[in-house]
Amino acid sequence: MHVLWERGAATVAEVVRGLPGRPRPSYTSVQTLLRILETKGFVAHDKSGRRFVYRPVVERAEARRHALRHLLSRLFDNSPSLLILNVLEDEQIDAAELARLRTVIDQA
Repeated sequence: MHVLWERGAATVAEVVRGLPGRPRPSYTSVQTLLRILETKGFVAHDKSGRRFVYRPVVERAEARRHALRHLLSRLFDNSPSLLILNVLEDEQIDAAELARLRTVIDQA
């Protein structure tokens, strides 16, 4: 999704090349994932010759909210506070990030 959000649209090969790290996932793995994302309504494709050109259908913020709702329901019994407590207990959060979290909580 990050590659599609950055580029606006891309073929499977362009998505593979745009992914960070080595080794990159295989072409067929990326193709399968894009098909799944399309089935779930996150991406759509247009045909350009023999190639499919994929584009994001949802904004980053909407996808994040969807993923967070899924995470909350699957792992945290729909409890945002349980999620936050786990993050605060298990992760090293620097002082600036902690101050940012406090500001957000105070404004809520």
